[in-house]
Amino acid sequence: MKKIYVLDTSVLLQNPQALLSFEDNTVVIPEVVIEELDNKKADQDPEIKANVRWIARFLDGLRQQETSLYEGVKLPGGGSLKVEMNCLDVKLPETWKGTKADNRILAVAKGLQRTGQPVAIVTKDIFMRIKADTIQVEAQDFKSDQVVDLSEQYTGWEEVRVSAKKIETMYREGVVPWSKKELPNKFFILKNRLNPKQSVLGKYTDKKIVLLRDPEPNFYGFKLNTLQKFAREALLDDSVPLVTISGATGSGKTLLALGVGLEKVDARTVRRMLICRPNIGMGEDIGLLPGREEEKIAPYMRPIIDNLEQLIDSKPSYDSDKEINSKVSYLFDKRVIVTEAIQFLQGRSIVKQWIFIDEAQNLTPKQAKGIVTRAGEGSKVVLVGDPEQINHPFLDARTNGLSFTIEMMKGSTRHSHITLSETKRSLLAMEAGNRMK
Repeated sequence: MKKIYVLDTSVLLQNPQALLSFEDNTVVIPEVVIEELDNKKADQDPEIKANVRWIARFLDGLRQQETSLYEGVKLPGGGSLKVEMNCLDVKLPETWKGTKADNRILAVAKGLQRTGQPVAIVTKDIFMRIKADTIQVEAQDFKSDQVVDLSEQYTGWEEVRVSAKKIETMYREGVVPWSKKELPNKFFILKNRLNPKQSVLGKYTDKKIVLLRDPEPNFYGFKLNTLQKFAREALLDDSVPLVTISGATGSGKTLLALGVGLEKVDARTVRRMLICRPNIGMGEDIGLLPGREEEKIAPYMRPIIDNLEQLIDSKPSYDSDKEINSKVSYLFDKRVIVTEAIQFLQGRSIVKQWIFIDEAQNLTPKQAKGIVTRAGEGSKVVLVGDPEQINHPFLDARTNGLSFTIEMMKGSTRHSHITLSETKRSLLAMEAGNRMK
């Protein structure tokens, strides 16, 4: 039996083409959703404005059919779409305000149950899904833009037990043939199956595993663990223009991306480092804030400054706070490092730059695609973040831009990913994390 899907505003604002994702079923847009979309056409977020414009043009095109949107019109991929009034005669719990948009959408779904067809609300709003359950209306998240569950997402590495002979060959010749087909740029820990303490690190490429280059004894004074060595190798590889790194706070992902980025600028592999954090411009337009762009962005970049200070402090030539602060200021004043809001990357082709996106788990898939496709010749895009620490109200571990990029780009020779697991934090931070759950 065909189904009726009632779409919430949150779904359309994030992915307007969701309208085309329900096959031959009926898509219903409550009238209040049209009102909410109309109120968003002047939103401060450029992505929201663009999505609203797309929906408006799409619905206006459907109006050219013989029937009206109220009666129902055919969709290009099959199925139909209609705009439904608010079913004000539907009885909802007395404590629910009838004028609230969410409640009017729930009323539409409840009212449509009278048709005898199965009805479901599709919403990114968790509380709306909970409220739908209380009035016995099926509710679901929009699944078309979801990747696999976090526990199943690609980690970029694997530990494999092999013969002692294979490990000896790897050390002697720097490469071993590999019969099993693997994803390009996947990292391996090869361990002697009889003596697991004997191991070697490598990376899969073109039906073989190549010995990982011998890293420097330390990285800005820090000793790297195995997975951090993998991440550093991915960042150093100029043949791979897209690197994604996921990991919890303290795993070293930001430090690695900044440190290798500075090395690449110093070696003149790239001209400068361009740093963005997606919480800038999300929900507020920095163009409306007073001051120059750098001054507006500065508060959001404090975590980046903290990591830069940590990197510079590792150098013996800088032994006072004044010297460290002076060096950080120099990097920004000379535009070795440039910071920008995500919204200002649109429409650009960025050539020969280290494009570093911190907290990439707060990107939408559309924003992530927009950033990766901005990379011009000689640029490297580095996305880092923690899919378990998301601040965006309509994103989760399966729908955020970082997870989307990891899953969509795995298998490309131009992409390398690593999931970091170990964290390096102070003893106080570790104990507090364990005690203050």
